This record gives sequence, structure tokens and C-alpha cells, in this order.
Amino acid sequence: RDLIPAFGLVVGLIFVVLALQFRSYLQPLIILSAIPFGIIGAVWGLFLMGYDLSLFAFFGIVALAGIVVNDSLVMVDFINKRVAEGAAVPVAIVDGALARLRPILSTTLTTVFGLAPLALGFGGKDEILAPMAISIAGGLAISTGLVLLLVPVLYALVDDLVGWWRRPRGRGSA
Repeated sequence: RDLIPAFGLVVGLIFVVLALQFRSYLQPLIILSAIPFGIIGAVWGLFLMGYDLSLFAFFGIVALAGIVVNDSLVMVDFINKRVAEGAAVPVAIVDGALARLRPILSTTLTTVFGLAPLALGFGGKDEILAPMAISIAGGLAISTGLVLLLVPVLYALVDDLVGWWRRPRGRGSA
């Protein structure tokens, strides 16, 4: 019971650190948006492999959140650098998605394949650590595709909303 509020606290602290780093309240939300998809992937993985949501599975979900945040973070940071260099936001988003595709996929594939023997029980089934490996591998497999799609879309959406909000509005104009 105590782990769920602790997880919320950790996500809140990650938000604060990201808000300080990016000097924005919206970009950390873009980065953190991948965590729920990772959790969904972890739960699906546990269900498909026939495991319950155990303490070690939850530990895996906490570790997964850090990995997913890292994947989102490197993409948003790259897009921000391209925008700071003078690139238009849509161009920076495409550049960021393409430039970070290989590192994000490499991280995901090495992690998923590295955890596969433990998750699948090669060399003996480990009832304690297997749920943790399944949580990380399953969540990462699902969330990576969504990070590669969702983060650029959310970045563009937030940029459009901020631009709309800052646009001068005339009174009584029809």
C-alpha cells in the first residue's frame, strides 16, 4: 500500500527536477506522459506471462519509469537544442525524432533482450525476479513506440497551444 504514494512522490520529484532543468512546466509533462503507457505495457506483459502484480513487479515498474523518462528526455532535449539553433519547431521535431530513433531503439532492444532470459525463464524459472524483468521488458517494448510517436506529437501540440495563448486577441473583433 505504501508503494503507490511513494511512486507518486517520485514522479512528482522527477517533475520538479525536469521543471527546473527546462524552466518550463509543460515540457516535463510531455516527458512524463510516457510513464502511463509503460505501466500499461508492464501490466500486459505480466498478464500475458501469467504473473500477478507483485512487489518485485512493482519494483520493475519503478525502474521502467526511469528508463521511459530517459527516452523522452533525450528526445525533448534534442528538439529544444534544434529550436535554440533557429530551426522551426516542426523541422526540429522531425530532426529530433529521426536523430533519437536509433539511440532510443538501441536502449530498448538491449534492455529487452538482456532481460529476456530472466523474463522467459531460460536456465530456470525465477518466480521472484521474473515479474520484475517482465515489467521492465514489457513496459519498455510498449512505451518505446509510443515515445517515438507521442512525444513529438505532444511537443507540437504544446507549442501550438502556447503560440495560441500568447497571440494577441483584439476586443470585439468578429
